[in-house]
Amino acid sequence: MSEHKTYQLKNIMDIFLTNGSFNLVTRETGKRIREAIEGMLEKEIEGTVVALDFEGIGIIDYSCADEIMAKLIARLNSGEYGDKYIILKVSNLTQKENIEVALERKKLAALSFDGDNPFQVLGVLNAYLRDTLEYVFKKGKLSARELADLMNLEINTSSTRLLNLYKLHLVSRTEELLDERGRQFVYQSVLPEKDMR
Repeated sequence: MSEHKTYQLKNIMDIFLTNGSFNLVTRETGKRIREAIEGMLEKEIEGTVVALDFEGIGIIDYSCADEIMAKLIARLNSGEYGDKYIILKVSNLTQKENIEVALERKKLAALSFDGDNPFQVLGVLNAYLRDTLEYVFKKGKLSARELADLMNLEINTSSTRLLNLYKLHLVSRTEELLDERGRQFVYQSVLPEKDMR
């Protein structure tokens, strides 16, 4: 089971910005906040899921969304932070739109959740990977064999889809020992359990 942590962006802003602003604007502000988040991420153990909580934040402009979210997700996907995961807790529609544009322009995807929706993909993700992600979240965890049976797919296809989601840090992965049949990977939701509905 993954460890879940929440980073309140408002608290990070209070520590690292001295102007008392509620708004995430300008690339320089974004850079300072991203570097603070990276410093915190570095100390987390492997497998940790970090929720970036936007509660208490006013606006986030495109340049700040690009500097924080697009760069964090790109570096996460390239393996710079190890086997860790970032999800977004954002309910403000305008914030969500600006984050989505920043992710779309870099062809990236991130998971967002709030009290009303179990999850939403912000950014760019192929329809077949979205469908696969929904199955993982509905079931909580799935092997390639289980997904193949559920979606009527070849085992190689289901395995590739799950691996692609794992490489995008949208699901986590553990290895399970089978009796005499060897081992298999099991892919799991990275959302807190109460949000997987």
